[in-house]
Amino acid sequence: MTNTTILHRLAETIESRKSADADSSYVAKLLHGGHDKILKKIAEESAETLMASKDGNLEQIIYETADLWFHCLVLLAHHGLTPDDVLKELERREGVSGITEKASRKKE
Repeated sequence: MTNTTILHRLAETIESRKSADADSSYVAKLLHGGHDKILKKIAEESAETLMASKDGNLEQIIYETADLWFHCLVLLAHHGLTPDDVLKELERREGVSGITEKASRKKE
């Protein structure tokens, strides 16, 4: 049975790579590349996920979504956040209509 443990293990690995040499770690290379590099990678992975879905290729959807989630974990680490921060927000929203939840957000 799969659970959130893998998210936590990945987050711990990503955190440990913050101080690694960018030549020896892909995660360190992304983190040392800065915010824009991480955002570009998420945009790329998002597009690849969309295309896999459009093509109806279930294996590619899974593969690309895993890439997207991984890179989102890198983004969270860049901002000093963890999967638990996102999971708590999802838990807060659980059982609330999406329409109601969206309407409750502050208008900016």
